[in-house]
Amino acid sequence: MRETGVTQNRNLMTEGSIRRKMLGFALPILAGYFFQQLYNTVDALIVGNYLDADALAAVTSTGSITYLMVGFTAGFATGAGIIAARHIGAQNPEETEKAVHTAVALGLFFSVVLTALGVWVTPGILRLMGTPDTVFDRSCRYLQVYFAGASALIMYNMFVSILQASGESRYPLICLVASSLTNIVLDIVFISLCHMDLEGAANATVISEILSMVLVGTKLLRSRESIRLQPRKIRMESHNLRYIIRYGFPTAMQGCVIDLSNMLIQSYINSFGRDAMAGIGASQKAEGFMFLPVTAFSMALTTFVSQNMGAKKMDRVREGTRFGLLCTAGMLLIFGTAAFFLAPEVVSLFSSDPEIIRYGAGRTTTCAFFYCLCGFSHTASAVMRGLGKPMTPMLVMLICWCAVRVLVLFTVGQAVHDIRLIYWIYPFTWSLSTIVYLISFRKNRIFSGHRAAETA
Repeated sequence: MRETGVTQNRNLMTEGSIRRKMLGFALPILAGYFFQQLYNTVDALIVGNYLDADALAAVTSTGSITYLMVGFTAGFATGAGIIAARHIGAQNPEETEKAVHTAVALGLFFSVVLTALGVWVTPGILRLMGTPDTVFDRSCRYLQVYFAGASALIMYNMFVSILQASGESRYPLICLVASSLTNIVLDIVFISLCHMDLEGAANATVISEILSMVLVGTKLLRSRESIRLQPRKIRMESHNLRYIIRYGFPTAMQGCVIDLSNMLIQSYINSFGRDAMAGIGASQKAEGFMFLPVTAFSMALTTFVSQNMGAKKMDRVREGTRFGLLCTAGMLLIFGTAAFFLAPEVVSLFSSDPEIIRYGAGRTTTCAFFYCLCGFSHTASAVMRGLGKPMTPMLVMLICWCAVRVLVLFTVGQAVHDIRLIYWIYPFTWSLSTIVYLISFRKNRIFSGHRAAETA
């Protein structure tokens, strides 16, 4: 292999104990996303306790919009990570370098486009979602400040995907801890001391995201491995761009379509008024903590499977997949049981209003014992992306999580205006996707039998 002036990657997941490698990669991600979820939740906690119920409804009901716009680019970041991990697993530093700089160039492009688009379309989207007049202006101001700084989150996601493709997950943890603590402090300063209303929460989030981006970007600039970022080499190289789009576009569309369906669901929730918006939003914020292991193991599985596919080690692919799926399902069974019994107490942290607690606890207790199915579907999607089959999760989620949900809301939901429909639509569609993924694994040649797998 030609000398490239970079050191060999020390975080390869193609050798050594599978459990140790995956846990060593996933646990820092889990801790990092705990802090990220913490500062997202702190926004709602401080808003709900220092401002009022309208403010809480305004913040918690905008999540599907932010996920739609920024989640689109996160899909391409995932695609970039898959390609970089494949090159790293195959020990091809030249192609790794090209993939890194192509990914960064793509991130810069999305930063410009989505920042402008997000600020511009916010009022129209809120109107389409039927946002009540009592919270419309505050939701609009919050989102426009958020989108004005969205480029920091877009570039952070792209930088982290590159870093994690190399097997490095500890440094992003440090960055998330720093940004989370910054966000919490700024939330308190801006809202409780400076009385900045929701703009304070949005500004705190943007500043913390800028800090994360700078810290991770600096790490890439100083790296001595093939993922080193060199600004003069930032350009879109056609071969790697084509593969990033091939793997990233289905993931991006999957996320967008799911978030679009969530926006339609949110518009249905909005029809029940402020208390339902705040209660269900609080339930979803708390739920985010329970799904942190899913996020961590999903990212670990995508990187693990991608690297081992690049190294053509199918036994490790099978064993790693089995371990990751069992871990996430088992943890969510435990977390779901706890959520079922503690739902009212958890929702009351966000608001003491009895109606808000009733709505939030109702959703949590309905979904609690089905969280393991949602987790299975997410981690199965991650495995499929690592296998180089991004279309499978896109189609599964498009049909099971989006088309079915929208169909139910626009048929049954129009005839029966009942909040319990929102409670049960998630467990129902999680069950559907789980069944489809089990069938997909059974038919996949890597998992259907050792003999077939070895000829892959």
